[in-house]
Amino acid sequence: MHNIVLFGPPGAGKGTQSQKLIAQYNLVHLSTGDLLRAQIAEGTELGLKAKKLMDEGLLVPDEVVIGMIGNALAKNKQAAGFIFDGFPRTVAQAESLDQLLAQHGTGVACMIALEVGEEELVKRLLERGKTSGRPDDQDETKIRRRVQVYNTETAQVAGYYDGQKKFHSLNGIGDIEEIFTQICAIIDRNEPAKSEAPAAAIREVKA
Repeated sequence: MHNIVLFGPPGAGKGTQSQKLIAQYNLVHLSTGDLLRAQIAEGTELGLKAKKLMDEGLLVPDEVVIGMIGNALAKNKQAAGFIFDGFPRTVAQAESLDQLLAQHGTGVACMIALEVGEEELVKRLLERGKTSGRPDDQDETKIRRRVQVYNTETAQVAGYYDGQKKFHSLNGIGDIEEIFTQICAIIDRNEPAKSEAPAAAIREVKA
């Protein structure tokens, strides 16, 4: 499997680049935001809980996110690889992801971070809020809070992957195609990660 972690604050362009990478490398897209929003649309208990947190710009509890990712991995065992969009958000999640992937005899090949300044992020998200319908894209205070959460908590994950020599940083401002070309160059330089751990179904992980 060729597993890629695409990283960056809200509005950095992860969603746009993810779609292009999926087409280029035939990967399965795993966005916790999309998974959570699907449950919100279904009106499940988990969805209602997640909606309250997301509307406030807060992160969903680790056990919920890890469970959802675990189930997704178990359902896509024949995948060529995965692109993790906006996940992991904490070092604890990164460690749990390594453990889950190791159970499948694989691991993260590389982690790519899109770097964008706060003012540009606020501008992008407010613009996106005009069409996305998401409350957290329409309130500047909530947007800045999300960016602050990223800077104080999520950005620490970069150090985790840097310690594994898998971290790569790119300027997320510029032509979309040029940024995509740079991302592909990084991916092509990194062979798919493999683990010595035996592959095993993650039956114990439940959302």
